[in-house]
Amino acid sequence: MKTNIILTGMPGAGKSTVGVILAKTLGMDFVDVDIRIARTQGMPLQTLLDTRGIDAFLKAEEQEALALNASDTVIATGGSMVLSEAAMTHLMKSGVNVYLAVPLRILAERLINIKTRGVVAKPGETLADVWDARKPLYKKYAQITVNCGDLTTEEIVAEICLKYQKEIKKMSRR
Repeated sequence: MKTNIILTGMPGAGKSTVGVILAKTLGMDFVDVDIRIARTQGMPLQTLLDTRGIDAFLKAEEQEALALNASDTVIATGGSMVLSEAAMTHLMKSGVNVYLAVPLRILAERLINIKTRGVVAKPGETLADVWDARKPLYKKYAQITVNCGDLTTEEIVAEICLKYQKEIKKMSRR
């Protein structure tokens, strides 16, 4: 039975913030993949991007996902995790994927400078470019979508809990 909750979405969507509160609410463990990458690589995400490049960053992110063997855990993925089919396939074997959908205008307010946040973006790419490229992938992998636009963190957590319980019931009938 799938017991993990995998949170996906753009940088700034609230995966880490929502994840901690969701884990507390459900009595689950919490893992932030971005923190695991920084610890494993021995440097902040932006430094990893600046010194080793996008490909090395994506490889490190994928390796962290593939090494993750958790149960009853809320997993906050990095925003670029959906770029790795292998990582997403592995994570979704043990969990339900929840896409935290946030409108671009809100992300733009939250992410003042994507060049210092550790966001995977090619030279010249804007936040809108990154959003346009990833949005179809978030939707592709989503088993549950929460439109977070004007919701508070508590409302997002409540909606995830409700939808997760329905998804678990549906899966148990298969």
